[in-house]
Amino acid sequence: MRRTMSTHGHRARSATAVAVAVVAVLAGIVAAPVSASRQPNAITVNSFTRNFAAMQQLRSITKAGTGSVAAILPDTTTSARYTAFDQPFLITAMQVAGLSASQIVVQNALGSDSTELTLAQSDISSGARVLIMDPLDSGVGAQIERYAKAHGVPVVDYDRLTLGGSRAYYVSFNNVQVGKLIGQGFVACVNAWHVKKPQVAVMHGAVTDNNATLFAQGYMSVLQPYFKSGKYVDVVNTAGTWDAPTALTEFQQAFRAHPNINSAVIPNDETGAPIITYLQTLHIKPRTFPTTGQDATLVGLDNVLTGYQCGTVYKPIYEEAQAAVAVALYLRAHKTPPAALINGRTLDSKLHKQVPSVLLTPEWVTTKNMNKTVIADSFVPAFLLCAGQYASACRAAGIKS
Repeated sequence: MRRTMSTHGHRARSATAVAVAVVAVLAGIVAAPVSASRQPNAITVNSFTRNFAAMQQLRSITKAGTGSVAAILPDTTTSARYTAFDQPFLITAMQVAGLSASQIVVQNALGSDSTELTLAQSDISSGARVLIMDPLDSGVGAQIERYAKAHGVPVVDYDRLTLGGSRAYYVSFNNVQVGKLIGQGFVACVNAWHVKKPQVAVMHGAVTDNNATLFAQGYMSVLQPYFKSGKYVDVVNTAGTWDAPTALTEFQQAFRAHPNINSAVIPNDETGAPIITYLQTLHIKPRTFPTTGQDATLVGLDNVLTGYQCGTVYKPIYEEAQAAVAVALYLRAHKTPPAALINGRTLDSKLHKQVPSVLLTPEWVTTKNMNKTVIADSFVPAFLLCAGQYASACRAAGIKS
């Protein structure tokens, strides 16, 4: 049976196995001594490596502040990243920077706006001096930020920007660039797979997520010239969702209405996985129907290996977690983060205001660079990626399990 994200049991086992591998790696990082030869003011957007050495440099900043740092993640369903990576990476970054166990709070809102608000209020009441928050949507995000501001607690928007919010800083990957990589990867794949006259279904993420807007801005900037020239045909644009069953329904409706569709721009591995499974039930052959993705999930990478997905955008989450904690520690110490760390600005389109930002660099992953990116970073263990029917594809890509 093909391994897909539509199989709940497999998804749970895969996420758990990846999380166990990540925790094992992080245990070694926390236990190992890290050189502190560089000074805190040397921290830049490029300082964050997989050994978390940059966080050791921030111990003097940590000592200058008081109280806890609280981080709230949005859910456990839209992406396995939050439990498998963000949570342990945030905790490790705080530990290596010198925060004690009582000063570290990392929680998950479990997909509930009311829970996210309650967690924020409770954290602030319990002594959090800075809040790192990935909002489920801008509505609850703005509500939390108003509450935090009223209580003198600065907020760092994490991964998603809160439109209409009052956060101090925003930390994320460059999401327009994420979209551009998806678009460029799609174009390269169309050429490599010799797809004539692409008839494209353009999928979108949830309309409540500002990141989805930025992703679409990026990939449409790449694709629009092809649509305008007539080289590609923009057959349909879906309403948008991060829910995999809903994405499948949107695609099936589009495909039944337009059976000439022969490719799809999809902004997420997990929404793409059931679509790919559906295409396989229609006996679509590998390397004939280009699709795209994001997040370098296990299922997405397996689909790349077997020729059902062109590639996936990899975002080294250990960089994002460290950057967010670094900014939070400066705020906790009532200091301004160094200019070399705050490398960009992001438009809050609701307030028409530019938000100072840490914007990290994503990477497009295919079979050609999978080994030196996601495998080298232990983002996905090779023994999981290359299990069973995927062993031969891994060998062909030079990946040793």
